[in-house]
Amino acid sequence: MQSWWELGEWSGQRGPELALYQITCPFCEERGNFTVAHHAEKKKPNGQKVLNFDTLECGNCRGYVMCLWSSSRDLHAYRVLPWPLKHEKHPEHWPEAVGRFWLQAKRSISSENWDATAVMARSAMQVALREKGAQGANLKQEIEDLAKKGLLPPLMKEWSDTLRELGNDSAHPTPGQAATSSRDAQDIVRYLDFLLEYLYDLPKQIAEYRARDTGKP
Repeated sequence: MQSWWELGEWSGQRGPELALYQITCPFCEERGNFTVAHHAEKKKPNGQKVLNFDTLECGNCRGYVMCLWSSSRDLHAYRVLPWPLKHEKHPEHWPEAVGRFWLQAKRSISSENWDATAVMARSAMQVALREKGAQGANLKQEIEDLAKKGLLPPLMKEWSDTLRELGNDSAHPTPGQAATSSRDAQDIVRYLDFLLEYLYDLPKQIAEYRARDTGKP
């Protein structure tokens, strides 16, 4: 997105109205219990696009969040500030198993459980690669298989091998082995986020863009 005027143009939630039921309070973690305390909007000069600025009040703890949102046809997208620091769900378009391990990796890193972070991130990567059709007797071969098929660019293959190696240390420990460092754990999860964005988020956004483009008069 190059401009805030593009918000909700070709990727986002279904429907033209703000999905309050999907927003989680960052203070009490209750979901969907909001009312609009204040609304303002800004119309794009020489256009029909509207940016909505809502102040939302949580019905449970009376905390407030700011929400910027906009819609286009049957889609809308929003940004909330502040946002929950706890990861409570994975994107709906991800396979369930991928999302489950990803959530555990995120929660482990929040709790500073570095070894668990590495193992869960490795598991999330492996199930994602298998979901994309990776073949092989082990994770190393599965990474090589998708690279040969062109599904993993060279740079991502290199990072995948790094994640695999770091995850292996925690998944198959030996006596006297050093613990996973906080830096390695954070790098592992950061790479995992890039990988899942490449495998699942970008294809979804491209499909939504093509669907929107097909509907043009």
